[in-house]
Amino acid sequence: MSTSRADQLDPAVLAALGHLELVARWVVDGFITGLHRSPRKGFSVEFAEHRPYMPGDDLRYLDWRIAARADRWVVKQFEEETNARAMIVLDVSRSMQWTGDPARLTKLAYAERLAAAVALLLIRQRDAVGLLRFDASTRSVITPRAQRAQWRRLVAAFSEPGGGEASDVASALLQAGRLVRRPGFVVLLSDLLVDPTPVADAARTLRARGHEVLVLHVMDPAERDFPEAGEALYRDLETGVEVPAAPADVRSSYQATVREALGEWRAALGRAGARYALSVTDEPYGRALRHLVGVNGRGAMV
Repeated sequence: MSTSRADQLDPAVLAALGHLELVARWVVDGFITGLHRSPRKGFSVEFAEHRPYMPGDDLRYLDWRIAARADRWVVKQFEEETNARAMIVLDVSRSMQWTGDPARLTKLAYAERLAAAVALLLIRQRDAVGLLRFDASTRSVITPRAQRAQWRRLVAAFSEPGGGEASDVASALLQAGRLVRRPGFVVLLSDLLVDPTPVADAARTLRARGHEVLVLHVMDPAERDFPEAGEALYRDLETGVEVPAAPADVRSSYQATVREALGEWRAALGRAGARYALSVTDEPYGRALRHLVGVNGRGAMV
């Protein structure tokens, strides 16, 4: 693959080249070349937007006013015509604002750009997508819609306040599931610095309601590897607990603990029927998208 593709480049390099919205467009353009739209045609009572008329479309849904006024044939597209409905659930707690190296993006900055790319990918497939941002409580909610203007609403929401000292992941998942009115997708992006059991229970509840649950565990390389350095005082950003340590003395046991924790998350979410993937903030966005997104015979996320 060519390294000129944005989805293959270093996230920090991309962030230096453009703002969040532009980066997300570059990433999606590089990643979904050839992704085709679903052929499903359905209409409900909730109008979404117009689209160009195509041979075979039901003439009942032509907008004759536009045809008469602008000599342009368009069809009224309704919410039921979308392939699926999805909620992106984004952790904006204080720990997500951390980076182990000023040259890297924070976990939150990385997750926001990835969330924007996932949302754009869904909307380009005519899927309805919404957003829930949370820390200890819900910070903002945008209900799923399939209109083109929806993506800009989602991107604008990233600038809203966050940074609480805790993450109520389980409650956020359950709330997001209630906003998806029929079986769809719930996509969680979080550093998962919480107990796995309530999160797995919430994921199991969503699966029982017919939703697909996709979990992306966002981690800084320093959290995974605990790089060697001089003795320092380590502080938990959410609890305030401080621990003095020399990395050389604790690095091996720390790495073993991290591996155990990641294995626990993978196993707990797997038993709940959710999909889980680790994404490290120095990895290209294309790798994270491959974890989360597949293409079935209809061109939809799976």
